[in-house]
Amino acid sequence: MRKAFLLGAGLGTRLQPLTETLPKPLIPFANRPLITHALDHCIQAGITDFAINTHHLHETWHKFFPNRKYRGANLTFFYEPELLETGGGIKNIADWIKDDPLLIYNGDIITDLPIDRLMTGHMASNNTATLAVQDHGPDLRITVDGHRVTDVRGLINQKEGTHQFTGIYVIDHEILDLIPSNKKISIIPAFVELINQSQLGVYHVKDHPKWLDLGTRKTYLEASLALTPQVSKSAKIHPTASVQNSWIAQDAIVEPGATIKDSILWPGTHVLQDAELTNCIVHTNSPTSGVHNNADL
Repeated sequence: MRKAFLLGAGLGTRLQPLTETLPKPLIPFANRPLITHALDHCIQAGITDFAINTHHLHETWHKFFPNRKYRGANLTFFYEPELLETGGGIKNIADWIKDDPLLIYNGDIITDLPIDRLMTGHMASNNTATLAVQDHGPDLRITVDGHRVTDVRGLINQKEGTHQFTGIYVIDHEILDLIPSNKKISIIPAFVELINQSQLGVYHVKDHPKWLDLGTRKTYLEASLALTPQVSKSAKIHPTASVQNSWIAQDAIVEPGATIKDSILWPGTHVLQDAELTNCIVHTNSPTSGVHNNADL
């Protein structure tokens, strides 16, 4: 399997105002664009060709990837003037998919789950699609019986689910027959039809690998600080400034006497003299001054 579809077209509403200047998959995480973590994960599993759907601030993608390449892999962007949702987005790239199986990966998650095993398991099955799920999480809306999905969101049995969907799955091109053309539509109706055909398989993610959904400010900040924060080599931190457990990105400036704690500074940001920031995300080019706690600046 060599193709993957990364979902990058969402509006990032829950992350505003951070997504007012960047699409959610391009916001910095660990001092580099969030989407590059997914790209690296897929490339390690053997993926060489990527489709990425775009919508909000779509031109920004071309600034980040001007050559349509990343570490030797090919990137093809599919701009959606109107959001098509996941099902419509998949149908929209049908000509690119051709007859190949396809890995699909949400653009706002960080994980190290073994996608190579997911892909191998799918290829060895007769399923049209295989979802990677785990038996814990905040949103248990998948019901599983052995190696089959039997319900999604309670649409069939009207019962609570047993598993969390990880946002990563594999499809065969036959699923395209279940998705109408030129229509904004979720992938869920196709999943329900596959359940009725006993064609929606499941890959059980075991041993609790890292899996983080960065869809909100809270989870974005928590996930960032759970790592070992680093200061970029190109950042300029005055010797009298104090930086504690914070990510300081490329070309950021921290002036004398400033205190930065449990915070994130995006590339090119500027914190003025004697400012005090705690649990803050500095994301604009306007110089930041004063005392702030839990603020987006």
